[in-house]
Amino acid sequence: MGLLISRRVSMDSEFFVWAGCVAYAMIAGLTVRIMLLPTGTLAATPLADRLIACALALVAYFVRRNLFVGIAAGFAALVTLVALRGL
Repeated sequence: MGLLISRRVSMDSEFFVWAGCVAYAMIAGLTVRIMLLPTGTLAATPLADRLIACALALVAYFVRRNLFVGIAAGFAALVTLVALRGL
């Protein structure tokens, strides 16, 4: 039944464009919330470290256009900054 209905649904319709925009807005909002109001272990890290790691992750992502590279760079940057502050 779903297969029959899916043939008539246009992926370029206004609803799917709207749904995509809502999804991006939710991800952006959650990311900002995690950066500015963290909980748990992340709350112990300074805001500057989190912002620097986020900026490096974005740069790595846009240079390589690879999500894994961006996530790995942000993780490595945050771990490195926290380790350097602990020394």
